[in-house]
Amino acid sequence: MIWTLIFILFVLWLLGFSFEVGGNLIHTLLVVALVIIIVRLLS
Repeated sequence: MIWTLIFILFVLWLLGFSFEVGGNLIHTLLVVALVIIIVRLLS
């Protein structure tokens, strides 16, 4: 479940770079996703 969410956020982040949609929100979501990945890998 969490990996699906991370994948979706990553794809949206890439689309944000392609079409410049979402602005800072998508970058904030990417940072949240990276933090979740790090926490999951360390625990």
